[in-house]
Amino acid sequence: MTLSIILMGVLVGFLVGLTGVGGASLLTPILILIGIHPSIAVGTDLLYNSVTKLFGTIQHWRQKTIDFKLVRVLATGSIPGVILAVIVLKMFNSFFNNQEDIIKHALGYVLILVAFATLFKVFFGHKIKENRWQLRSLQEKRGLTITIGAVLGFVVGLTSIGSGSLYAIAMLYFFRMNPAQLVGTDIAHAFFLASTAGILHASLGNVNYSLVVNLLIGSIPGVLIGSMLSTKAPTLVLRTIIASLVLISGIKLIG
Repeated sequence: MTLSIILMGVLVGFLVGLTGVGGASLLTPILILIGIHPSIAVGTDLLYNSVTKLFGTIQHWRQKTIDFKLVRVLATGSIPGVILAVIVLKMFNSFFNNQEDIIKHALGYVLILVAFATLFKVFFGHKIKENRWQLRSLQEKRGLTITIGAVLGFVVGLTSIGSGSLYAIAMLYFFRMNPAQLVGTDIAHAFFLASTAGILHASLGNVNYSLVVNLLIGSIPGVLIGSMLSTKAPTLVLRTIIASLVLISGIKLIG
């Protein structure tokens, strides 16, 4: 089992490094489909994600490609959103004992949303032109930014998915920044978000620590190998294929 988890980490890390598609949208459904309880899959993935995002945040901080003002405003909404999601899960589990079903179905719908968001970014992301929201200052759209943070933070707390993919789409449309800054800001915010959510889920006993370690052992070399090959791979084709697989996983979890 340990070897298979390490190899799974290698595969997920490789695909993330190769295509840039979010690891959570690949890893969480795989964990559930191989028999891990949805709550454990979500909590484990969040903690795993916080560790991987830490290294990305450090690198982008060194490159000065993080908009910390935007990270702070997004976190003003996303951190309470995550906390609310965990409270809702705890309440439903206490009163209705159906936490696993809620997570599984929510995960299915969010995977479908992420799949379409990924396809949108692949085919139409480069066609997004300046709009009135991009031209406004961060202060002028502070309320909108906090709302986006809160809504998507709730989704991440519930499913572990979206800390990168969904926020990236929102930033692409509502904020004007170069690609490197968009990625760096997205990763930095995802680190704080995944760390908070991971700690909260750990407090509920929803984290398998040995699973986290084994996944990290596999994913770190996987990411490095995938990143090295990314310039030679047909990235758009691979992203489309992975988005299609994510879509199928979402439909399977709902059914």
